[in-house]
Amino acid sequence: MGIETLTRRIGYEFKDTALLRRALTHRSHGVPHNERLEFLGDSVLNCAIASSLFHLHTRVAEGDLSRMRAHLVKEQTLSEIALSLNLGDYLLMGEGELKSGGYRRPSILADTLEAIIGAVYLDTGFAAAAQVIAQLFEPLMKGLDPKTLGKDPKTLLQEYLQGRKIPLPNYTVLSISGEAHQQCFEVECAIPGLSICTCGEGASRRSAEQAAASSAMKMMNG
Repeated sequence: MGIETLTRRIGYEFKDTALLRRALTHRSHGVPHNERLEFLGDSVLNCAIASSLFHLHTRVAEGDLSRMRAHLVKEQTLSEIALSLNLGDYLLMGEGELKSGGYRRPSILADTLEAIIGAVYLDTGFAAAAQVIAQLFEPLMKGLDPKTLGKDPKTLLQEYLQGRKIPLPNYTVLSISGEAHQQCFEVECAIPGLSICTCGEGASRRSAEQAAASSAMKMMNG
C-alpha cells in the first residue's frame, strides 16, 4: 500500500517526505525514530484540541472543557483514529516488534499519530497541523456530551432511570466460569419497568455489570 494513500487519509501532502518516514519509524527499527516528533505532536495536539473545543462549545465551563480535551487526547481515542487510518500498515519496526504485534498495539499507534502531527507542524506550521487535527477529530468533538463524559454505564443507566422515575435495575450473577485466577462472570441486568433484560460478561462482577448496563442503554437508545 503506497504512502500516497496514507497522506490522502490524513488530508495532508508533505513537502519533506523524510519527516513522514521518520514519524512512521518506531525506535525498534533504528535511528532516526519518531520519539522526538511524538513529544512535539503531543503539545501541538493539546493546543489545537483546546482551541477547537473553546470555539465549538462556547457555553461549556473550563472544567468540562478540560475533561473533554483529556478524553480526545487519551491513548484509546488516538489509537482508534490511527486504526481508522490503517496506520499499522505503514509502521517501520524492528523484526522482534513486528512479530510481537507492535503494529497493532494501542500505545504505539497513538504515539505514531502524535508523531505525524509533529511532522506536519515541522513541515508547514501550526495552522496546517491544526487543520489535520480538525479533520481527524471534529466528528468526535461534536459528539461529546460533557454531562455524560467520564461516567460509567451503570451510573448513566441509574441517572437515566431516576430521571424518569423508573425503578432501578436488578443485577444478578448468572454464572462464574474459569480458574480462580482467570474467572469469567456473566451478569444479567433486568429493568422490569421497561421489560428490558440484558447480559454482560467480564473478568469481575463489576465489569460484567458494566457490560450489561451498557447493553441496556443501547437497547433504550436504539
